[in-house]
Amino acid sequence: MAARGSCAASLALFAVFSLVLAPFYAAGCDVTVPAVCAAAVTGLLTLWVRYRDGGTDRRVCVLVLGDLGRSPRMQYHALSLSKHGYDVTVVGFLDCKPHQDVLREEKIRIVPIKEVRGVQVGPKIVSYVTKVLVQCVQLLLVLLKMDSQSHILMQNPPGLPGIAVAWLVCALRGSRFVIDWHNYGYTIMALSHGRRHPVVRLAEWYEHFFGPLAAHNLCVTNAMKDDLQENWGIKATTLYDRPPSIFRETPLKLQHELFRRLADTYPQFQSEGSEDGEVKVERTAFSVCDLSSDSVTLRAERPALLLSSTSWTEDEDFSVLLTALEEYEGFIKGGASLPSLVCVITGKGPQKDHYRKLIDSLHLEHVKICTPWLEAEDYPVLLGSADLGVCLHKSSSGLDLPMKVVDMFGCCLPVCAVHFNCLHELVKHEENGLIFRDSQELAEQLKSLLSEFPRSDGRLGEFRRNLRTSRGQRWDDNWDQNVLPLLTAP
Repeated sequence: MAARGSCAASLALFAVFSLVLAPFYAAGCDVTVPAVCAAAVTGLLTLWVRYRDGGTDRRVCVLVLGDLGRSPRMQYHALSLSKHGYDVTVVGFLDCKPHQDVLREEKIRIVPIKEVRGVQVGPKIVSYVTKVLVQCVQLLLVLLKMDSQSHILMQNPPGLPGIAVAWLVCALRGSRFVIDWHNYGYTIMALSHGRRHPVVRLAEWYEHFFGPLAAHNLCVTNAMKDDLQENWGIKATTLYDRPPSIFRETPLKLQHELFRRLADTYPQFQSEGSEDGEVKVERTAFSVCDLSSDSVTLRAERPALLLSSTSWTEDEDFSVLLTALEEYEGFIKGGASLPSLVCVITGKGPQKDHYRKLIDSLHLEHVKICTPWLEAEDYPVLLGSADLGVCLHKSSSGLDLPMKVVDMFGCCLPVCAVHFNCLHELVKHEENGLIFRDSQELAEQLKSLLSEFPRSDGRLGEFRRNLRTSRGQRWDDNWDQNVLPLLTAP
């Protein structure tokens, strides 16, 4: 048992604590006998807690200091753990609803925590420090109130202050600490504060100090695995993001049902023109349903459905896409034979209002843009209904890969993605999509790929066929091969 097998660590922790206090007591400082006694009681209590919680082998805590509903990889971890008989406690913010599979699973329990705000007066550094301190206490109490876990599996970033708190709880309770490195938190902070900002430098030191203390490490690319080994002294296992089975091409009937529901809220999905006398026909901008036979077909003159998703943060510059759409509009007005576009950009985030204002100022005639927030169950259905995906994710570290592209490929949806260092591990230029560097190149790619739309014998159809024939592992098999052995290792 992990809890029983780490008695020596508890004794060491108790000994260190006592040794720190003893010199002060001997020197006649304000450290009193009660303080030394308190240290002894703390050490003995730690031992008691760890011996009490013997049956921890089938309990795992999945920890996210972010929104669970927007953390699909950690939701997949929880589902995989539950499928292998683990009782899973998922801790994180609950701003957006997680997937129904997570909510329905009896072996998964969600413990929501509130996002902490620091003191709202005075310098920003005071607000930041108080936020970190309060979050430390909050997280420590939540983790210590839980039954002991065999492992705590934590997403990083965000990792401040979670890594230190989770490591401390693992040390106290004899649990194994596992970090799933999605990126480096300090590189994300540097996007808004600059690389030399004191808070960024502190965050970098923090990750470098506490990261190597984990018992096991996972990461999302081989490039990150190599960097962790060379620059951090961390041995990690690459667990590529893989699409779960919910990401697949969407049948026509499901496409129509989704388009019809979206049309109730978003006019971009509504059918244009009169439908007088067509009481037995139900239309959307993309599809037609014959109500007498319940058969669905795609409209021959439908617009192309372009889809992107984002968290509306600094590492995605959506002005690139908006400028490309303006150029695409110019191609059509200049006489090019191209379809109209409906561009759907899903997601929530801090810069959404900023980009909404830019979108509203465009006044495009042949390109319609909408920015819905979709339920977790609707997102894969829309991906499987789209004609082309666009990804504007530029890794702050140059070492992570966009999960949205993984999901698109699971739906056999070709993608145009902005270039960064390790993107080649996922997007194969001219095989499953195209890679661009600026808005002009993206506009030319849209023009080229959609020039034969909706025919399926052009480059867009070729990319889709390549995705159908080269489907790799799904998430479950990938997880079983790479993560399960870490959890069952002695």
